[in-house]
Amino acid sequence: MKSGSSLSGLSFDTLAVHAGQPPEPVSGAVMTPIVLASTFAQEGPGNHKGFEYSRSGNPTRNALEANLATLEGGKHGFAFSSGLGASTTLFSSLKSGDHVLSGDDVYGGTFRLLDKVMKPLGIASSFVDMTNIDKVREQIRPETRMIWIETPTNPMLKIFDIAKIAQLASEKNLVFVVDNTFATPVLQHPIQLGATVAMHSTTKYINGHSDVVGGAAVIADDTLAERVRFLQNALGAVPSPFDCYMVLRGIKTLGLRVRQASASAQTIAERLSTHPAVRKVYYPGLPTHPGHTIAKSQMSAGGAMISLEVKGGLTASRSFLEKLQIFACAESLGGVESLAEHPAIMTHASVPPEARQALGISDELVRLSVGVEATEDLWADIARALG
Repeated sequence: MKSGSSLSGLSFDTLAVHAGQPPEPVSGAVMTPIVLASTFAQEGPGNHKGFEYSRSGNPTRNALEANLATLEGGKHGFAFSSGLGASTTLFSSLKSGDHVLSGDDVYGGTFRLLDKVMKPLGIASSFVDMTNIDKVREQIRPETRMIWIETPTNPMLKIFDIAKIAQLASEKNLVFVVDNTFATPVLQHPIQLGATVAMHSTTKYINGHSDVVGGAAVIADDTLAERVRFLQNALGAVPSPFDCYMVLRGIKTLGLRVRQASASAQTIAERLSTHPAVRKVYYPGLPTHPGHTIAKSQMSAGGAMISLEVKGGLTASRSFLEKLQIFACAESLGGVESLAEHPAIMTHASVPPEARQALGISDELVRLSVGVEATEDLWADIARALG
């Protein structure tokens, strides 16, 4: 695509390949160059070409940020060194005495960040089941400044109504952040539904190859974006140019990967729901899921994450994970390869046991990240391990 060509009206898959990435003007290179310079020459003091120091801005990072903003439908894109780097920067836009109202089912690292890092700094948080909008309204305090949710949630795959929560946030003049890591902009567009921020661990689906750690925030509000731009530079949780290049490369196949993995997950979830060794399946694409109707209204598919309870307690769930051959027992998710993990022991160990129990994160719970391998090969692996 020629530099200056209009991107309006193009489909997601085309934008994933081209947005923010015109051919390099000097050589005509069609792939965004990796600009490894830490500093940039100025013609005179303060007279530069838009770049001064690579923490403040880098051409490779700019390309990634422009691409992410386009895909999420926001005005401003920001890339970070990790998903928690993005979260820390967003929480740092608050001040002591402020309050964050979070969904009750969040990534363990987010819980730890709020409870162990932000709380001692004077930023309070509380956690509420946001499937009930009346409960959300009741939990908003005079000092509440931000609502933070994941949907689908991690690991229970709850579905929260983004549009309803966005309306409430707008009424109360609150920043509304949606962690869109599980759904990705392939399946869900929080900003179009009224969110202020769509954030990601780009480690997961956005990059999609389990070889980069990164994060991102796409922001619709100009004032908040200006603050986050300052904090991005001041806190310094920025990705390397090489990591930005790798994430850009991964984004080019984002739509293909997510649609394939989601189709496989739908088939696998349906089969698991009738398997005698499985007590319960959590998957938004199943009509039995309590959030299925809302999921259909705000997502184009059920996604590629499945949680299930294996009958027989910790012994059975551990045995299942040890017997899998194609699925690797590992933390993280969203790569081309399929992964399986035990939330209570692995990703959500930082959540207090009583909180895990209240959410349903039992010793029987296993979380699957379905990759792009052949569906029948994946199912054969699961069936053998359950058998």
